[in-house]
Amino acid sequence: MELTVWRTFVTVCRLGSLSAAAAELHHTQSAVSRQIAGLERQLGVPLVERHARGVRPTPAGEVFRRHALATLREADRAVRAVQDARDGAFDRPLAVGATPSLAAGVVPEAIRGLLRHAGPVRWSLLPGLSAQLHSRVIAGDLDVAVVTDAPPGLPNDPQVERRLLTVDEMMVVLPVDHPQAGRGPVHIRALADELWAEDNDGSAALLRRHATRAGVSARIDLAAADLHGKLALVATGHAIALIPGVLRYALRADVTAVPLVDPPTRGIHTLTPRHDAHPSTAALLDQLTAACATARPTDAEYGPEATRSRRATRARHSGVTGSVDEDRPHD
Repeated sequence: MELTVWRTFVTVCRLGSLSAAAAELHHTQSAVSRQIAGLERQLGVPLVERHARGVRPTPAGEVFRRHALATLREADRAVRAVQDARDGAFDRPLAVGATPSLAAGVVPEAIRGLLRHAGPVRWSLLPGLSAQLHSRVIAGDLDVAVVTDAPPGLPNDPQVERRLLTVDEMMVVLPVDHPQAGRGPVHIRALADELWAEDNDGSAALLRRHATRAGVSARIDLAAADLHGKLALVATGHAIALIPGVLRYALRADVTAVPLVDPPTRGIHTLTPRHDAHPSTAALLDQLTAACATARPTDAEYGPEATRSRRATRARHSGVTGSVDEDRPHD
């Protein structure tokens, strides 16, 4: 069996689509179908089955997928080790993944700090959702993933090392001419009559839970395709929106972020493989910690009463490095 075919099968399982796998691998869909069919003939058992939205592995296919992933990771490590030995120096690029909100500010700032302190390092940045990035770490595609535990959360996976960087406090983003713009922390009850826009289920779940705790409801009437679309709806006065606090310095000029009283929170974590760590991983984790601290709103932005609540929230989560409280909201 050729490892190329194994890689095709694993990609089909990850994407759940023959056409999507063909596009990522730069093959034709018919070529992908032939490779999967040939693999099934060799193994003597169906490996994938079709459903309404694509394909998924059969029970036998799922067993093979797990072993194929482990084999491909080891093969990739072997190739990298040979290349390093050939070149006489370690020159593997540092592959970093991040959710869109973290790729917009915190992670680039951390990489700048890494390059400033560690010297030239080849690197790449792959944005994605937390679940996707988790899978890419397991697959050996990423050395570090910077993710959040907002709904639907992060699995407890023994294959990855998880480290809590910070607790991110969500904020409300408003048009610059909104009556609450430029003020101190605003209570969600003061926004009960507003229309909200959301771009993902995780953020919407945080907003609804926060509103319910305050005894009001959040009218999420508009859906945006992504963060940029959500901010455009706010800037043009169609809605207001919930955003991560770490994003407030990376916003466009025609919107403004305002702190919330007792805001909803999400944990920001790093995921790294337990084996074959990149030499620059530890230094990058230090820079990520510093970048998160810089991006976090200061106590002066909240006032005395809200500051006490913020400090209590941070204290509850301090020391959490390998797991997350299951009663907290997840991404």
